[in-house]
Amino acid sequence: MMALARRIGAGLRGTLVDVGAATRLLFTLLARSPRALGRFVLVREQVFYLGNRSLSIIGVSGLFVGFVLALQGYYTLQRYGSAEAVGMLVALSLVRELGPVVTALLFAGRAGTSLTAEIGLMKAGEQLTAMEMMAVDPVQRVLAPRFWGGFIAMPLLAAVFSAVGIIGGWLVAVPLIGIDAGAFWSQMQGGVDIWSDVGNGVIKSLVFGLTATFVALLQGYTCKPTPEGVSAATTRTVVLSSLAVLGLDFMLTATMFSI
Repeated sequence: MMALARRIGAGLRGTLVDVGAATRLLFTLLARSPRALGRFVLVREQVFYLGNRSLSIIGVSGLFVGFVLALQGYYTLQRYGSAEAVGMLVALSLVRELGPVVTALLFAGRAGTSLTAEIGLMKAGEQLTAMEMMAVDPVQRVLAPRFWGGFIAMPLLAAVFSAVGIIGGWLVAVPLIGIDAGAFWSQMQGGVDIWSDVGNGVIKSLVFGLTATFVALLQGYTCKPTPEGVSAATTRTVVLSSLAVLGLDFMLTATMFSI
């Protein structure tokens, strides 16, 4: 019994230490951000690296998600004589929920692991230590631009995902199934509100972008400087980012619908 209590106590203590280190790094990032944003060219490069190089997987995934939503929505709505509302169903599903969430999960798997591996290899190669020896703050020079690059890139990628998904839904609903194009677009325009639907999706994507990017940087910055440590950190990035995104999605959705 005492051994079990000691193991539980050690686990809780380790969790508190990890949470404290993560909180300290987050506040350090925010404190160093004004100087990092002053050299916006570094942030712009990270927006290109994290966003532009993720466009292919985001676009293809959004297209197929739109295909599936249109098919599933049509077969469900036609039972109630509301097949023309499939456009509204596709748009609401994408801008409210699937756009931000699926984009964040794909971002964590594509860009998040890349960030973790990059920072972890820099740590293993002692490049971060060399920066400190030259009086260059690695948090300000390396982490902060990547942090804000991911924060800016996420809502842009989510918008692309939702837009391509709506086009995919139109391709299935109108040319393939035969739904009237005017009904498809008019139902969508009448059922989607710019503030309560699109605005909530943008807020979600911003929160998910901050979370996924910070988890990736944290895992890379605190990993063991060995090949095994970097490998384990990239795995933790995907797992922790995915769980954080799904948990935050529930809390944000509950908050937004209760307001």
